[in-house]
Amino acid sequence: MTDDASPQWERAVLEKVALRALEEQRRARQWGAIFRLLWFILAFMVLSVWVGWIGRPDKDSLSASSGKHTALIDLDGIIGPDGRTSADRINKALQRAFKDGNTQGVVLRINSPGGSPVQSGEINDEIRRLRAQYPGTPLYVVVQDLCASGGYYVASAADRIYVDKASLVGSIGVIISSFGFTGAMDKLGIERRAYTAGSNKDLLDPFAPENPAQREHIQKMLDEIHRQFIDTVRKGRGSRLKETPDTFSGLIWTGEKSIELGLADGYGSLESVARDVIKAEKVVDFSPRDSLIDQLSDRLGTSMGEAFARAAAQAANRAVTVR
Repeated sequence: MTDDASPQWERAVLEKVALRALEEQRRARQWGAIFRLLWFILAFMVLSVWVGWIGRPDKDSLSASSGKHTALIDLDGIIGPDGRTSADRINKALQRAFKDGNTQGVVLRINSPGGSPVQSGEINDEIRRLRAQYPGTPLYVVVQDLCASGGYYVASAADRIYVDKASLVGSIGVIISSFGFTGAMDKLGIERRAYTAGSNKDLLDPFAPENPAQREHIQKMLDEIHRQFIDTVRKGRGSRLKETPDTFSGLIWTGEKSIELGLADGYGSLESVARDVIKAEKVVDFSPRDSLIDQLSDRLGTSMGEAFARAAAQAANRAVTVR
């Protein structure tokens, strides 16, 4: 190696080291900026929860329940043991609404495709119990887009049901769904191996041929739950119900048709029922709400995800530009 080549080699190494150091510094600054942003978001979210920017109820909050009012409870989504539409949370909200001495009437606003018959039945039972305990406080259901299956199971306990003409109401039926993959397994040469203790432990196994005896058993269960559903609707609607061969077939109808069939009583919204039926325009929201920790974690998780996505995109753009 010549003397001229040596300085060039040293210069090249120094340039690489310097560039690597600059690159490390640039990355450190980027990550530092990201973590500062995340700490800022966290501080902002905590402050928002503290001062009420997050999780603040509608204009009529529980703290404003002094004075005569209509109590609102929203039942929105699939009815199940978890989340805001569980029987436990809805029933506690109903209890708070009925116990409030200024509640003139309760509106249960439903927008639900149904869900668990057990959870729906528990809400129905609690509505009946509270109506008997507080006979001077009526409960009305206001249907938004959908009140089907378990949603209607709940609604049938109300004093009256109000709908929009385009609401969807009904689906008084019961279903268990499964699949059968035996034909596909035969074509693919797949062998199913399942070991059970109990001849019916593989009930509803989609990888096993359908068992006629098991199918008959499932059908009996569905018929029994369907009968319970029918009895509940008949008890709730009474002579208002105009039964047809399709009433309990699982069909759904528009709000307009549901009034004709006696599944609903008339047209109405939260505002019109509060104003014209209950005669208490002021609405206080008693709907179940997530805890402050849940609200914070949900919003913080979304914010962090967005921040990381933006940071990653910016870093990728810079990398492309450098190259």
